[in-house]
Amino acid sequence: MARTGALRQAVRIDSTAGQARAAGKVAEAMAAEPSHGVMLSFPDGSSVALPVPLVDLVRSIVGELARGRGVTVLPADTVVTPAEAAELLGLSRPFVVRLLDEGVIASERLPSSRHRRIWLDDVLAFAAQREQRREGRRRIGDAVADAGLPY
Repeated sequence: MARTGALRQAVRIDSTAGQARAAGKVAEAMAAEPSHGVMLSFPDGSSVALPVPLVDLVRSIVGELARGRGVTVLPADTVVTPAEAAELLGLSRPFVVRLLDEGVIASERLPSSRHRRIWLDDVLAFAAQREQRREGRRRIGDAVADAGLPY
């Protein structure tokens, strides 16, 4: 049976100009409230207190939407294919396969198969490390330029 792609199941929210303005208003309103005091109100008059982790998630999402950036939501325990990992990272599939072979991104081979299982958390951890290295190189370059050293 064919596997449905993990990225097809993702919830994608693109930020239009109108949505960015609305998200900005929500972000402003939520910024004034402590994380433990946010309530969700319904038209019938009922309301529910949102748990702190959910408030933090909503703050993060509306912040990104307010900046005009789209947001994709996937469960943390999502398993992706090398092609999906490549798409998420903006890299080629052969390059991701090489990273998997070298153990740079954790993966496991399925029994009696050439297929791999890659956890989304491992892909995101690699992306965060990559961004951290990129930021470090940028800072070093800035420091060299500020000091007037030949590079």
